[in-house]
Amino acid sequence: MVTHVPAEAPGDERGALLAFVEAQRGALRRSVRGLDEEQAASRPSASELSLSGLLKHVAEVELSWLRLAQQRPNERERDESTWSEGFRLVDGETVPAVLDFWDQVRAETEEFIRSVPSMDATFPLPPAPWFPKDGQVSMRWFLLHLTEEFARHAGHADIVRESLDGKNAFDLLGLETGQ
Repeated sequence: MVTHVPAEAPGDERGALLAFVEAQRGALRRSVRGLDEEQAASRPSASELSLSGLLKHVAEVELSWLRLAQQRPNERERDESTWSEGFRLVDGETVPAVLDFWDQVRAETEEFIRSVPSMDATFPLPPAPWFPKDGQVSMRWFLLHLTEEFARHAGHADIVRESLDGKNAFDLLGLETGQ
């Protein structure tokens, strides 16, 4: 989605990175604009992805990376037996509830990033075959990774939404901004 994403002030790295993360969050959140729960949960393509499932996934991904950066346990950590539940709403979950949860995570992420002494501060990567053994990443990397993750899934959301009703990201941005 082509939009201008300004930093809060010239030279404000934290503000700029947080703004890019928020721009991608906005694209994902807009993907469900005007849809009911059934539409948001539908899967109009061969993919198993739905818009509501994507929202839940990215909210939980953000929480997971935030807890890694904070070096705290993740209260919503998934394992093999619950992995697929991270991509669909279950047990009475709703789109508004997922968005509210994501708002809480967003606020906590911003508060945490604004409180770290330096964007160069690091935290350990989790053990995984795709990460280097004993790898460390910076707070900067954390925000860049969230931007990457959200942008990837915003693209998925664009395709799913357009398949549902023909509305694309520009249409949804226009609806949101009244243009």
